Amino acid sequence: LLQLARAAGVKLHITRLSSAAGLAMIEEAKHAGVAVTCDISINHLHLCDIDIGYFNSHCHLVPPLRTQSDREALARALADGRIDALCSDHTPVDDDAKQQPFSEAEPGATGLELLMPLAVKWAQDRNLPLSRAISRVTVDAARIMGIAAGTLSVGASADVCLFSTGGMHKVTRESLKSQGKNTPFLGLMLEARVEKTLIDGQVVWGG
Repeated sequence: LLQLARAAGVKLHITRLSSAAGLAMIEEAKHAGVAVTCDISINHLHLCDIDIGYFNSHCHLVPPLRTQSDREALARALADGRIDALCSDHTPVDDDAKQQPFSEAEPGATGLELLMPLAVKWAQDRNLPLSRAISRVTVDAARIMGIAAGTLSVGASADVCLFSTGGMHKVTRESLKSQGKNTPFLGLMLEARVEKTLIDGQVVWGG
């Protein structure tokens, strides 16, 4: 992909980067003048192959979970901007497809509603400004797509996510609104909680 982008002179976005080796290839291409951007999923930001444990099918993902050193390299790159954005990799899977032996289970996990809480957790764990976590899932993602979004500037569409960071809550099947209830983060305690979502100034979720 990088070679084709270089030859054709086009913009390229690599999604769900999962390894330090892949990151090195993208950095080399950027230094060579290739217009390439990339993102990482919340799964690969927080998890590694050790979390698979005794072949937990919730951790059967595409791309697969890599090593701790891969995860650490990617987390550092997201913090300093070498990785441009953070995505949810929202791929809900129903119970019948997930409750199978690891190799036979359908890969994927619910991620959309966990994106903001897990982005905030990443910033807190690494003592980063909260604004950096928010940028990686809003204005930085919008910049990659070339759209005027992700800001609260005058005249911008009022697409807003209101969230709180007071108190802890557990990720449970009951708390997830997605039709797919399967995620590696079941049982995890998170501080940030989405309270309300607005699109174009209208409340579409929350009280």
